[in-house]
This record gives sequence, structure tokens and C-alpha cells, in this order.
Amino acid sequence: MNAARTLTLPGFGEHTVGDAPAWDAAGTPVSRIAYAAAHVVAAPLADNGPGRPAAVDWEATLRFRRHLWGLGLRVADAMDTAQRNMGLDWAACRELIRRSAAEARAFGDPVHLVSCGAGTDHRPEAATLDAIAEAYLEQIAAVRDAGAGVIVMASRQLAAAARGADDYLTVYDRILVQADRPVILHWLGGVFDPNLEGYWGSADVATATETFRGLIEAHADRIDGVKVSLLDADHEIGLRASLPAGVRLYTGDDFNYPELIASGSDALLGIFDAIAPAAAAALAALDKGDTDRYHEILGPTVALSRTIFETPTYHYKTGIVFLAWLAGHQDHFTMVGGAQANRSIVHLSKVFRLAGEAGLLPDPDLAVARMRALLKVHGA
Repeated sequence: MNAARTLTLPGFGEHTVGDAPAWDAAGTPVSRIAYAAAHVVAAPLADNGPGRPAAVDWEATLRFRRHLWGLGLRVADAMDTAQRNMGLDWAACRELIRRSAAEARAFGDPVHLVSCGAGTDHRPEAATLDAIAEAYLEQIAAVRDAGAGVIVMASRQLAAAARGADDYLTVYDRILVQADRPVILHWLGGVFDPNLEGYWGSADVATATETFRGLIEAHADRIDGVKVSLLDADHEIGLRASLPAGVRLYTGDDFNYPELIASGSDALLGIFDAIAPAAAAALAALDKGDTDRYHEILGPTVALSRTIFETPTYHYKTGIVFLAWLAGHQDHFTMVGGAQANRSIVHLSKVFRLAGEAGLLPDPDLAVARMRALLKVHGA
């Protein structure tokens, strides 16, 4: 036992952190497109409490995106992983989009390195279909003008205003006919945001899927792909098989991603923020046809991901930022909106243990020192 790396975790007892593996060098995946939905780093000494304007540490935030690009992953920005609708207001989102696209341009190709979420959250008062469509188009223009790819996010305003499937189609038809290059559509389920229950006009997933599929078929030339975050592997496989040629299925299933990617889905995942080195190494193995190595790498990350995304799932961002702090990608465990308080010390202790077992604490001594400090704050 390494006493220097041994500590007592609430709910789990004594635990020793081992060495992290040296992950295989990885380039840009060729068999799959893989986006990591990236978190933002809060300015630690700013007034980032609940309901306050978001204050972001831009250098640390952009440094993390360079880390992801350096591993060969793309970045999905200004999404729910960046605390969209949970602390990151539109002013900060717009600045994030601008800065992230500019950083991607300096790194290489912004359109292929970063895609950003466009929604309607800057117009919370929007209650008519026209107002909601206009709000979407305003944010799409901001993303397009920055030079990034566009991800059309699900809209809380549309979910509240729509009276049926036709209302969804009216708004999305208007958006898509104006797209100057293919976009990604995002279907975010109620488990991630209860405000989006019944999206596409029905609480019945099969009925909602038919509406969604009809929209895709009508605009297939304007849709790069669809990101589906329903945590239902069978549904995703069925939808993927039915998509028009050339339209990708980007899995957003943070519970079942190894099997879904191996069987043909591309990826746009919040968990890839936390497991990026392992994800990149696994995708490199998949590119070589070494599926045994692919599953060997990703297998241990599944328990970690399922813990981070456990109910209430929308608080998963806390675990993502916690791991970024443990891994040394940022100097503090502070979040916009005060969201670092959204998970218990028992939950975070389990995340810590599973991250070590998955080889995702690159500097174990640093991770242990930081975990000890957090335990002390909590009275352990």
C-alpha cells in the first residue's frame, strides 16, 4: 500500500490511488467523428453564485479546448455541458462561441474543430412560434458569424409554446431552409432537462421519433447529423438505421456509448470531456480494427460515466468539472452558478475512486492532495 496515496473516502472506506496508464498516442479518428462537449472554467474569485451573470476564466477555458483538440477530438461548445441554461447566460455563451471559434481558427480549421449550440435562451419571453424562430435565427447567425459549425439545440421556449408536432415542424422548417451549411440537430431528453419533456410534440417516444424523422427526411441535405440524448440504446440503433444516407447519428448516450460507437454511431458526448485521453486512445484502436483494445480501454469508464450522470442527471456537470480539477486542467473546483455544490461529498468520492480505476487521474499525487483538501472542507 502506498500510504501517500491512501485516503479514507466517505461511504467507501480506505482507498489507494494507483499510477495512471500511458495512453496510446492518438491522432484524429477516421472511422468515427467524435465531439467532446466541453465545460467552462469559472473565474474562481468572481461572484459566480446562483442567478448571477457568469464570469469565466477564458484562458483556462480555451486551454482545455486545446487539450481536447490535441487528442484529436472535436469540441461541441456552448452546450449543456458548458452549463447552458444552468448558469451560463447568453452573454457568456456568445463570448464563448466567439473565443472558441477564434481559438479553433488559430489551431486549424474552426468548422471541423468546433461546433456550437444555438438556441433561444436569450429570449426567455418568446412565446409565439415567430418569436421563437427569430430567436433561433439570431443565435444561429452568431455561431455562423464566428465561423463555427451549428448545433441546433432543443428549446425550452418552444417546448412551452408548442401545441403539437406541427408547431415544432413550423419552427424547424423555417430554421433549416435558411441554413447555409449542414447543421446538427440535438434532441435532448427530459432526463437531462425536465423542461423538454414531450419534445417533438408527444410524450410517446415512438410518436415523437416519427415527427423527428419526417423533419430529417424533408431537410436531409441541410442536416449533417442528429445528436440524440435519450439514454435508450435500442431506440438510438433503430433511429440510426432509418436515417437518410449521409445523415450521421451522434450518440449522446453517456450510459451505453462504447457499444453504440462500436456498432456505428458517431459521438457527441459530455463524458468525453472527462475521459478524453481514454476516448482518443480507444478510437485509435477502433480505427485499427482492434475492437478488443477499444473495449478494454472504454469498459472501465462506463461505471464512472453512469455515476457522473446518475439521477438527477442534469447535475452531471459537477462531476465533469470535479474531474478536470483533479486531473490538473484547472486550479480550482468552482463553477458558474455555484454548481460545485450540486453533488454530495459521497458522490464525489465515488467519482474520484472510479476515475482512478479507469486511469483518468494523470498525476495521482496531485489528485490525492486535492481530494484530501476537499474532504477536509467537508469535515472528513
